[in-house]
Amino acid sequence: MIAVIDYDTGNLRSVANALGRLGAEYTITSSPAEIRSADRVLLPGVGEASSAMAKLRERGLIEVIRSLTQPVLGICIGVQLLCRHSEENDTECLGIFDNEVRKFDLPGLKVPHMGWNSLTHLRTPLFDGIEEGAYVYYVHSFAPTLNDDTIAITEYGYPFSAAIAKDNFFGTQFHPEKSASVGERLLQNFLKL
Repeated sequence: MIAVIDYDTGNLRSVANALGRLGAEYTITSSPAEIRSADRVLLPGVGEASSAMAKLRERGLIEVIRSLTQPVLGICIGVQLLCRHSEENDTECLGIFDNEVRKFDLPGLKVPHMGWNSLTHLRTPLFDGIEEGAYVYYVHSFAPTLNDDTIAITEYGYPFSAAIAKDNFFGTQFHPEKSASVGERLLQNFLKL
C-alpha cells in the first residue's frame, strides 16, 4: 500500500489519479500509523513552504517523515520540504537533503517557471528507461540547489536539482503525474524500489 500524505496542499488528487492509472493501491492519509506502515510514501504538494511546514507540524508529521525507512518520494513542494531550508519566507524544512531551496531571481527570467523542460545527468534506478534530454512538466518559483544528492538537472536561467536522492528518500521538483509517459515511467520505477 502507498500512503499519499495529506497536509492540505494542492495536487493530491492528480497524484492519486496517476497512481490509479498504474493500478497501484494507495490511501490518502495524515495518520502517522498508516504512513509508517505503508510500503511506500508520497509527499506531493503545491503551495508555500512555511504554510506547508506548519501543516505538517500541526498534524504531528515532522518526526514521522524523518523516521521513515521505506521509499519516500517528494513532489514539487514535497521535495522542497525534504530539503534543509527554503528562501520562501525563510523556512526551516525537514533537513533530509542538505539542499537550499532558492527562488528564481535572474533579470528577465519569467517566474514561475511553467511548462516543459528537459532533464540531464540522470542517475539512480528512479530514472531507469528514461533517456537523457527527456521532457518533464514544471510549475514552480523555487527549486533545490545542486549538490551531491542531485540525481537529475534542469536548466532554467541556471542549473538546479530536478531530482534528488539520499538513502530511501527521493524527490522531484517537476510533476511526474503531469509529465506524460516520462512521469509515468518514473512513478513505475519508484513503485519497484
